[in-house]
Amino acid sequence: MFYLNKKETRLIILQRIELLSSFFKKIRKFFGRRLFTNFISKFFLNPESIGKAYFNDMKSEYETIRKYVNPQNKDILSIGGGLGGLEVILNKKFDVKSFTFIERNFVSQKIIYGWDNNNNEGYNDLDLLKFFLIKNDLPSTKFTIFDYDKEQLPNKKFDLVISLFSLDYHYDFNIYLDYLKNISHKNTQIIFDTIRADYFKNVFKEINIVNNITNTVHKSQRLICSGFLS
Repeated sequence: MFYLNKKETRLIILQRIELLSSFFKKIRKFFGRRLFTNFISKFFLNPESIGKAYFNDMKSEYETIRKYVNPQNKDILSIGGGLGGLEVILNKKFDVKSFTFIERNFVSQKIIYGWDNNNNEGYNDLDLLKFFLIKNDLPSTKFTIFDYDKEQLPNKKFDLVISLFSLDYHYDFNIYLDYLKNISHKNTQIIFDTIRADYFKNVFKEINIVNNITNTVHKSQRLICSGFLS
């Protein structure tokens, strides 16, 4: 399981509301997101149970992509990865050389599902991200964190790009299109979730659907793509 403190627990719940029990989901719906986050979650959430649920959730995510990750994926880029639970698991399973995280460093007051050109949401705290990674055995020498809104994005070639429920789910994929072309080599794989899989037939040479997410209100497909067409 993952070990969480109170602040990490609250942040995880903001990022993955599905980890709440049905009782707390009802409480959150009754009191509203802001009151639940700023008061109720401070005192009544159990970090141990949420840490266990988060670990199991990330383990399930890992199972959907594990056969597509190979020893050649030495440099991994994570876009919108939350607290980095999936990357912690990947670090334990594979001989990854380095992880690079691109994240936003604020928490929006309101959740907007889906995306449009005006979406400017964020659900992360980079200090908590760093602390969580180190605490869960990902050495600081193996990862770098970039603030999307303040820093120049990393300019290097990556072997694997992971952006679960971020690119083309909360943010339009095209925001990163030119950047992803620049940091990809011919064998770079890009994994992300989308509700418009057919659209990417005009973007990538190779597309594989690795998972169909049908058990949520916001249904989507998980793609692993490689080779930009232009």
